[in-house]
Amino acid sequence: MSSATVSLSPSASDNQLTVSFRLLLCLYAIIPLCLLLQFYDGWFGEHYLQQALPSSPNHFLLFQILFGTPHIIASTVLMISNRDYLQRYQRKLLLMTAAIAVFFGVGSLFIPYRVLYILVASWTVYHVLRQQHGIGRSLCRLPVWAFQMLLWLSISAGIFIYIGIFLKNSLDSQQVEWIKHLSGGFCIALVCGSLFCQRYCPNSFSRWFLWANTFLVLSSFYLFVQQYYFLAILVPRLVHDATAYVFYVTHDYNKHQKQPQNLLYRLTAQWHLPIFVVLPLFSFVLAFVLQAYGDTLVNFISKTFFEVEVRKVVTLGLLGYLALMHYYTEAFTWKKDSPYRQFIGFSK
Repeated sequence: MSSATVSLSPSASDNQLTVSFRLLLCLYAIIPLCLLLQFYDGWFGEHYLQQALPSSPNHFLLFQILFGTPHIIASTVLMISNRDYLQRYQRKLLLMTAAIAVFFGVGSLFIPYRVLYILVASWTVYHVLRQQHGIGRSLCRLPVWAFQMLLWLSISAGIFIYIGIFLKNSLDSQQVEWIKHLSGGFCIALVCGSLFCQRYCPNSFSRWFLWANTFLVLSSFYLFVQQYYFLAILVPRLVHDATAYVFYVTHDYNKHQKQPQNLLYRLTAQWHLPIFVVLPLFSFVLAFVLQAYGDTLVNFISKTFFEVEVRKVVTLGLLGYLALMHYYTEAFTWKKDSPYRQFIGFSK
């Protein structure tokens, strides 16, 4: 989906977990940590990390196993393992599956690869920042126009940062400079907008949350300009994924603590696994298996039985499909009228 020392804790009245805004804010501590790491490497490390790290965390299998794929798998498991959710949303799931198949199957024959990539990148950035701004909205109590302004300034800057990082090898120096200027301009506008809109925040804690989302974008921009591409992507990815798991674990604890409601939790209850670890552990293990062995296994089966070699069916095909579905379903499964939300409460 989508703090000082306070973490998730059962409420005294009904033994239900609540999502702590302080815990969510604490996740933004990755920002100063990455900036300190960059400063140290630049001043004392002779840019060793800058040269050693890849251009994206996605190039590290370990990173994908820890941060990329698991929360997407967890979101999918949460949906399909609960029959009531699956029945409620099955029509939307089928329609979106057909739309993805048509657009990326047929559309890829006519739409240039770079255009497809930019569309997916834009959707990714929108998904990540919409989650963080959406969570902070209830705290900051911004007028609709102010919320939309800050959101779209963040998304606009984020899209150009994302493109500048992942398409840099196909861009000339002038195009890279234009991307830096455009993303920098949106960042300046975001700072000005945040300075103006913070007056609507009811207290200092909500202002901290507003600025945390602003600095999420600003830090990525700074690290992008300094060519620490790995850290520039790591910052929003870690905040986004960790935030999602806070919601998933809270939901599953509140839904299944008294009586397991699906097969996954009935089985793990027999093994005496704490509810807190079930979904994270299952999604991490499945992410590892799919990332490390999925393509090899599918290719072996295809060559053995059909004498056809296939590549990246799992890492590009299946996981790509799950990621797009994740972006789609998360836009409505956590809204106020969703059955998910009856198992989610908030606290400071």
